[in-house]
Amino acid sequence: MRSLPAAGSSASSLNQPRDRAPASVERGGLEPERLWRRPASEPLRHALTCDVEDYFQVSAFEHLVPKSTWNDLECRIPRNIDRVLQLLSDAGASGTFFTLGWVAERLPLVVRRIADAGHEIASHGMLHKRVFAQSPEEFREDAARAKKLLEDTSGTAVRGYRAPSWSIDDRTPWAHRILREVGYEYSSSIYPIAHDHYGVPDAPTAPFYVHTAGILEIPATTVRLAGRNWPVAGGGYFRLLPLTVSLALLRRAERSHATPLLFYFHPWEIDVAQPRIAGASRQARFRHYLNLGKMEPRLKVLLAEFSWDRMDRVFPQST
Repeated sequence: MRSLPAAGSSASSLNQPRDRAPASVERGGLEPERLWRRPASEPLRHALTCDVEDYFQVSAFEHLVPKSTWNDLECRIPRNIDRVLQLLSDAGASGTFFTLGWVAERLPLVVRRIADAGHEIASHGMLHKRVFAQSPEEFREDAARAKKLLEDTSGTAVRGYRAPSWSIDDRTPWAHRILREVGYEYSSSIYPIAHDHYGVPDAPTAPFYVHTAGILEIPATTVRLAGRNWPVAGGGYFRLLPLTVSLALLRRAERSHATPLLFYFHPWEIDVAQPRIAGASRQARFRHYLNLGKMEPRLKVLLAEFSWDRMDRVFPQST
């Protein structure tokens, strides 16, 4: 087993805080054509999602762990996915698994286990390369290849896409159009918050059909406090905040929004024993490793507190 690489001489520019585009082009291709509406006959269920990537594939470590080394590192996805599937089974919950094409190539049985358990398989791209770091041509090839590979592996239709690290923003006005052209029906790739590495704070907070693309975009859930959007959709924020605070914010979002909640997490977040990445910055270590030991028990509470289902059933497409 190859050891984890040490730090390089400097971090990739992609890991530096992003520069904002001028307000006149801030939304780029994110203008809504119309909002999605929940059918009146549908009971209120919320969308549970899992981004299937391993601990060494996260964007914060990409300058430390070259993609050329991935196959040499300890892969912990199978045991973590088995644990996630058991948690959902125990709770009687279903979810959507946004899965890397790399996982389907290397671990096809994992993808089939997820699908066989009744969960939705969706795409997270091939190699967790952020959309704004790709040209339109590269993105088209990446999104199409991942979709076909996941469909061939799972035996199910792949309708949804989630950009790595919420990386569809004002720099990628072509992204939704390309997703629609290669066959996706919905995207969940926008976080309408201000963050140092991602986010479109003035994007719609409710699901919407993207103007000129005709594809449904389902943003991560936020709450409006003190004049700004605050993240409550999961990930590191769910590990950072006390559980009582996270649940209170999710209930507030449930009351204030006319649409279902969207929650996300990663398999590595329940894995306390995962190898540590050498050379990671203090900030990256804090964000990645904080409260890993609390994540699984918190997920159990979350699963019991709300009704959870797959994205394609929670957000049915209008005709």
